[in-house]
Amino acid sequence: MTFHSSHQLRLIVLAFMIRLAPILVLFIPFGCSTPAPKDVPIAIVPDTLPRTSEQRVSEQYIYVQSDVSMDHYFEALDTLCDTLSNQYGTTLDEYALVHANPRLIDSLMAQDYYRAKSRGVRIENQRDCIILKAGDSLRIPSASEIMHIQELLSAVRIDVNIPEYTLRIWVRDSLVHQCLVRVGKNERKYLELAKHEVNLRTPIGEGHIIRIERDPLYMNPVDGHRYEGTWRDDGHYTGLPRIPFLEPEINSIRSGALIHPTTNRRTLGKAISNGCVGLSEADAWMVYYYAPLGTRVRFRYDLVGFDTTGKKVEFKDIYNLKSMKGGTSNDHLSN
Repeated sequence: MTFHSSHQLRLIVLAFMIRLAPILVLFIPFGCSTPAPKDVPIAIVPDTLPRTSEQRVSEQYIYVQSDVSMDHYFEALDTLCDTLSNQYGTTLDEYALVHANPRLIDSLMAQDYYRAKSRGVRIENQRDCIILKAGDSLRIPSASEIMHIQELLSAVRIDVNIPEYTLRIWVRDSLVHQCLVRVGKNERKYLELAKHEVNLRTPIGEGHIIRIERDPLYMNPVDGHRYEGTWRDDGHYTGLPRIPFLEPEINSIRSGALIHPTTNRRTLGKAISNGCVGLSEADAWMVYYYAPLGTRVRFRYDLVGFDTTGKKVEFKDIYNLKSMKGGTSNDHLSN
């Protein structure tokens, strides 16, 4: 098992076939700007830089014509992929385009409120942040590269060890990312969204991603209240980020336990949610771009693991399941 650095992990899906472009000018944003008006069409300008015939065959680029804010990011990528698919006769999707341009993931992760704050930048509303600026270039992956990226993404599995509060992304036998998460409480409670009392534990079992919501609503499952903003750990009130929520089906049951970002980092490493697996905004982008529909998911309950030095570690039995060999499946919730 090999753990890769944060730079290497975003290249693993590309290592076999992608040569990064020396002229790529995407960026990690250091603040937010006024979003592009909704009536401005998202357009692209073909690369017209002088190139050899060999370069034209192996490397193709486009330039973004208009600024794209997070409020329009997914729609812009959909339009771009449809346009390029028709133009080049390929089936290009968002995942292949982004993995062919891994700096996009860096840019998205840099919008994490707490990461931005560490740089001296306060993000008031992530939806207003410019993720693609006019003039930014994007490399178009070839048909063979698209196929290879899709094959590698089909080999991804998301592994969450509940008492370890840890999520890992595996591509075959390579560990490409791991992060701290929060998990469900060890209690039962009435939830308004479920209309009955439910078990708030994160479910244990295996399944796959069955739904992805790219423009999620933030709601309190206890009373059904919809949030319009969020109080951060530093006491600052901000808009809610537009980061996808992922719904896994575990043991053939749609329990409502989602994988999604939390805007309060201090809750990570705790059994504090209503069943969902919560992670930082930056880590949520990593999981999203490695977990398309159908990705395998495992929520396990292993009380023994190993630290980075290989030393055996025993985790706290947060659900009091030690007497039940190998953990257990628990009746479940709606979150």
